[in-house]
Amino acid sequence: MHVQSFPPIVDKEARILIAGTAPSVKSLEKHQFYGHPQNYFWRIMYGLLAEADRKSTGPNESYEDRIAFLQQHHIALWDVIATCKRQGSLDANIKEEEPNDIPFLLDQYPAIRCLAFNGTKAYSTFKRYFSNYISSRSITLLQLPSSSPIPTKYMRSLEDRLAAWSVLLPYLQDDSESAVEK
Repeated sequence: MHVQSFPPIVDKEARILIAGTAPSVKSLEKHQFYGHPQNYFWRIMYGLLAEADRKSTGPNESYEDRIAFLQQHHIALWDVIATCKRQGSLDANIKEEEPNDIPFLLDQYPAIRCLAFNGTKAYSTFKRYFSNYISSRSITLLQLPSSSPIPTKYMRSLEDRLAAWSVLLPYLQDDSESAVEK
C-alpha cells in the first residue's frame, strides 16, 4: 500500500516538532495524526500538558480541538517520511521511503528548538537523511519511545510513556535557554 504523509501542523510559535514515521492505516482513514484510538499519543500529550490547561477536556475533544491544544502549547506535528510503501501499520514494514523536507521546515520555523522523534524508526530515518544538516543547527534531538499501543520491554503502560515523554516539558517554558544538540 502506498502511504503519503499529511502536511505539517506548525505555526510560528512552535518550539517542539514531534516527528513520527508515517501515518498508520487508521490515521490515513481518519486523515488525522495519531488517529488510531489505541495509540497513546493524545493521552500522553494531555497527560503531560493538562495541568497547564485546565480548560481542556482531554483526548476526547474533537481533532480540531486537539490540534489547537498542541498549538497552544507550542507543539508542531509532522512525519519524517513523506511517502513509502507499507503493508499494515508497523514501521518494520516500511519500504521505499522518501523523507519529508524537515530541514526546510526547520528553516521556516526557527523557534523550533527541539525535534522529538516518536519512536526508533522516526529517529533513525531522520539521522540517515539529515545528520549533516542538523550538525549545523542548535537544536535538541530527542528519541522518545513510540506512542504505539504495542507494549515493549520498558513501555507497557501510559504511565511508562508519560515518564519518558516528560523530557519535552523544559522546551515548552518561555524562559528556557536555547537547546543544545544532543
